[in-house]
Amino acid sequence: MQEKKEALGEVLNGDRLVVAPYNLEFLKDKESEIVCKKKLKQEEVSQFRAAVSKDYYFQMYYDDLPLWGLLGKFDKEGKDDPSEHKYYLFKHLHFDILYNKDRVIEIIVKSDPDALVDLTEDKEVDVEFTYSVKWKDTEIPFEKRMEKYSQISSLPHHLEIHWFSIINSCVTVLLLTGFLATILMRVLKNDFVKYTHDEEAADDQEETGWKYIHGDVFRYPKYKSLFAAALGSGTQLFTLAIFIFLLALVGVFYPYNRGALFTALVVIYALTSGIAGYTAASFYCQLEGQNWVRNLLLTGSLFCGPLFLTFCFLNTVAIAYSSTAALPFGTIVVIFLIWTLVTSPLLVLGGIAGKNSKAEFQAPCRTAKFPREIPSLPGYRKTLPQMAMAGFLPFSAIYIELYYIFASVWGHRIYTIYSILFIVFIILLVVTAFITVSLTYFQLAAEDHEWWWRSFLCGGSTGLFIYGYCLYYYHARSDMSGFMQTSFFFGYMACICYGFFLMLGVVGFRASLFFVRHIYRSIKCE
Repeated sequence: MQEKKEALGEVLNGDRLVVAPYNLEFLKDKESEIVCKKKLKQEEVSQFRAAVSKDYYFQMYYDDLPLWGLLGKFDKEGKDDPSEHKYYLFKHLHFDILYNKDRVIEIIVKSDPDALVDLTEDKEVDVEFTYSVKWKDTEIPFEKRMEKYSQISSLPHHLEIHWFSIINSCVTVLLLTGFLATILMRVLKNDFVKYTHDEEAADDQEETGWKYIHGDVFRYPKYKSLFAAALGSGTQLFTLAIFIFLLALVGVFYPYNRGALFTALVVIYALTSGIAGYTAASFYCQLEGQNWVRNLLLTGSLFCGPLFLTFCFLNTVAIAYSSTAALPFGTIVVIFLIWTLVTSPLLVLGGIAGKNSKAEFQAPCRTAKFPREIPSLPGYRKTLPQMAMAGFLPFSAIYIELYYIFASVWGHRIYTIYSILFIVFIILLVVTAFITVSLTYFQLAAEDHEWWWRSFLCGGSTGLFIYGYCLYYYHARSDMSGFMQTSFFFGYMACICYGFFLMLGVVGFRASLFFVRHIYRSIKCE
């Protein structure tokens, strides 16, 4: 077997290609050419029989066009007992190739239903494998040859489901935004009126509501280094998502562009690490943090650390199962070099730029010397119930689309409707921002001024809901089994959901920060 040299993305994807023995020369028809003659041993016969009974198929590429075919067929002959079925291996393949001038446009492979080898019994078999080729002219232009593959996911009934999910999400969004906007506008308007009157009225009244914690609302959060690092990592992942969408909408990830997505993810993640460094360091310095070097180390390892540990464990599992999902040593070295030579230096440069940006934290109100006591709150006002409320709505807006994404990442479906996915992504961001802002408002109205971490956790809680959906998908929708598939699915999904948690957490916090600054600017603070 002669192995094909692969690009980084293909290796990450788990593709290991070898050169097939079929020799398809341009415009040269062939009638039953012999590929090879082989005597199948007993073990090989039973291996083939197992593969045929489980519907194994082969996948080949010719001029970057994919083609598939089954290895064989089995005949039940009306009997239910699997041991009485007949098993056959196809020994002749026929290739139909369509061409336009000097370009290959389409290739179809068929198995000859009459050329069979009986595999039912465990005995040695002599097989002569053959193939034939027929070239046909076509009018389809070369630019449109990939359309056949992308049409599958945009068949009318699939599109209807997608549009239904989008309309469903849009209605949710409109209701939610309308609802929140009216509530917040009316409540805030009443608040503003009340507080201006209060200032004119006697000052000896008891102080209540969000205005009266203005001395604490901009008190810096606990664990500010971790907070700044989470903001940096989340902002980087957000930028990464936007870039990936731009590439997808431009048409870089057409079906069977093997490993393009993985290559893009690795390269863009490496190049955007400067954003993480800049955001984290500048925010950390705004919060009057001193140890910015430690903050940078934390930023660099906040997402990469868990990802690296998960990868080490899963790669060991893959090696133990001798699967092609195990990355070869060379690829690991390449990724390590990208990390040391591109990601880390950019992170440090971004951090230095952020530290020197000397941005002030614009707080409209002065912070009091001593923190105000938080009144005791009912159970549903605590962090976890609030996170559950915050994560449910954004999740309900995306869960129909999630099924299709899961089916294409973990199944064999092709996903090509990136425009719809982008709309859903925007909806997700809008809902996350709105729900977090409203929960922050209700939290401040209850005189609870520790909103920094709360807004981040509430924004990110959708990531936990997506992980919950993983459990449902694994049990109800997929046929995965065995330790390797289970660990790969839950391991890598944990990393993806953690990424979502950080990214949406940033969206939630930024929206809340904008809102809090806005309302405290609008009242006169002592």
